[in-house]
Amino acid sequence: MSAILEIDKLDASYGETHVLHGVSLDVEERGITALLGANGAGKTTLLRAICNMMVRSTGDIRFVGTRLNGKATETIARLGIAHVPDGRGTFSHLTVEENLRLGAYTRRDRDGVAVDFARVYGYFPRLEERHKQQAGTLSGGEQQMLAIARALMMRPKLLLLDEPSFGLAPLIVKEIFRILAAINEEEGMSMLLVEQNASLALDLADHAYLLETGTIVMGGEAAVIAGNESVRRSYLGY
Repeated sequence: MSAILEIDKLDASYGETHVLHGVSLDVEERGITALLGANGAGKTTLLRAICNMMVRSTGDIRFVGTRLNGKATETIARLGIAHVPDGRGTFSHLTVEENLRLGAYTRRDRDGVAVDFARVYGYFPRLEERHKQQAGTLSGGEQQMLAIARALMMRPKLLLLDEPSFGLAPLIVKEIFRILAAINEEEGMSMLLVEQNASLALDLADHAYLLETGTIVMGGEAAVIAGNESVRRSYLGY
């Protein structure tokens, strides 16, 4: 299977602070790739570099063969990359429905947008029940669902997910990961998942990379990574 995203020798920094050092990885088309690592390893920085948000970077980032380096964040989104940031990033004063409409702001196909409302409500029925409710009054889990649903309204080819389990109850996390698996299986949507819950991430993903202090130290099939003794000891707790 071919790669939808190819990153080669990526360096990234915030001003004088150098965070990523020669990072290379691929995300396969229709696949789920997990990026694991401790706090401060550079996982969020890598997602920001892909979208050209807030960081300076050098190296090569290609999406479906198109070089992303230097392109505006909005242009990258229009090419088919949707970013679900850490902290969820919903517009708290807007309703659920209004947030979803903002997710489709790059689109001009009204009929397709209407179809996609039904599509995302099928994955997230709680959001349909609360479609007139202000996003800021939703529970944390519902806000995370809304952030993912809003990204899906873009009809992306690649979904970037930054810590979707953070701060959520285990049952809600289980439900969100079940939905992500369904989206990948039913729609073939590629995903790059940044996640501290390594066990969940490795169960969902088919490939994984381990990032330590801005450098990839391990990569391969998720099942092989999960079976590595040092990964089990450091990230899986057994």
